[in-house]
Amino acid sequence: MGRLRVAVIIGSARQASLNRLLALALTRLDTPDMAFDLVTIRDLPIFDQEVLDAGVPPQVERLKGEISRADALLFVTPEHNRSVSVMLKNAIDWGSRPRDSSVWAGKPAAITGASYGRIGTAAAQQHLRAILGCLDVAVMGQPEAFIHLYPGLVTPEGEVTNDETRLFLQGFMDQFGRWAGRFADKANAA
Repeated sequence: MGRLRVAVIIGSARQASLNRLLALALTRLDTPDMAFDLVTIRDLPIFDQEVLDAGVPPQVERLKGEISRADALLFVTPEHNRSVSVMLKNAIDWGSRPRDSSVWAGKPAAITGASYGRIGTAAAQQHLRAILGCLDVAVMGQPEAFIHLYPGLVTPEGEVTNDETRLFLQGFMDQFGRWAGRFADKANAA
């Protein structure tokens, strides 16, 4: 098996967001079997079936191409009012339409997220699991990663400053690599 191509979908538009920082930290860990592509979702129009019926916008074509080329998906979600951001849900909706050409189906995925709160993004992650489940995305069950990202835990360069947190995140990514690799092995065997 070669390197897994992982599409990283960050549910926050802010360049200085905690979740963008967490995504950077995750992609900087020791993951020699994975290559990461950050997927832009902030430029997508709001999903509208009439727009889709008139033709797929170029930003959506780009999104669908990036997801289609990925072997696996890493969702890094903020929590907005105990759920996922509208921006993330919008990207998922665009990628799932038309129903017979959803780019999400059959892909292995992992979910994480960060907030200043102690429970991280637990509620948003549970909602995201439900959304992805109905789209036939195989979401890794364990370990769950609800990150309490306090100031200084991750440097602007993506270095995790706390050894315990770095080890936990490394274990999360190692398990994700094994999880996603099983799907790639099955696809290669077919």
